[in-house]
Amino acid sequence: MTKIATVILLLTLFLAALAIAQTPPATAPVPGTLTPGPTESLALIAHAKGVQIYECRAKPNQPTEFEWTFVAPEADLFDAGGSKIGRHYAGPHWEANDGSKVLGTVKARGDAPTPGAIPWLLLATTSVGPKGAFSPVTSIQRVNTVGGIAPKAGCSRDTAGASARIDYTADYYLFTGK
Repeated sequence: MTKIATVILLLTLFLAALAIAQTPPATAPVPGTLTPGPTESLALIAHAKGVQIYECRAKPNQPTEFEWTFVAPEADLFDAGGSKIGRHYAGPHWEANDGSKVLGTVKARGDAPTPGAIPWLLLATTSVGPKGAFSPVTSIQRVNTVGGIAPKAGCSRDTAGASARIDYTADYYLFTGK
């Protein structure tokens, strides 16, 4: 191989490696029903690690039957580099370290492709805190869920009022207006 051919090959490999390094993180393929509006664009991907909290309660209108009822999430949010950027909790709220936060309302849901995982969601949001990192967020997708589903057993009259904290992880795609 000539020196020119070697230089061209090395330059090509360098440019290919540079292009790969600058490629943004891949997002999960999401069902169309969970797609935000056309005037929104992805602003941030936050990885959540925490628990889904359930309580053993009597079924509505069936006081002799009991079931695990969802109460709230409790999770820390991390950026792509693994730094904690906020938290997710009852409401549901997503709060950034700077105090800005949004409140979500479920618009659509879909089954998780992974068995035993909580559903994927599309949520509309409203800013309910001071201006900051999360205040411009208009929609959130919950995807790539692992775990978090209610226990299958252990809820009865004898355990009424008991709580269960079930580990889960998820990615939250935060969207803002274009």
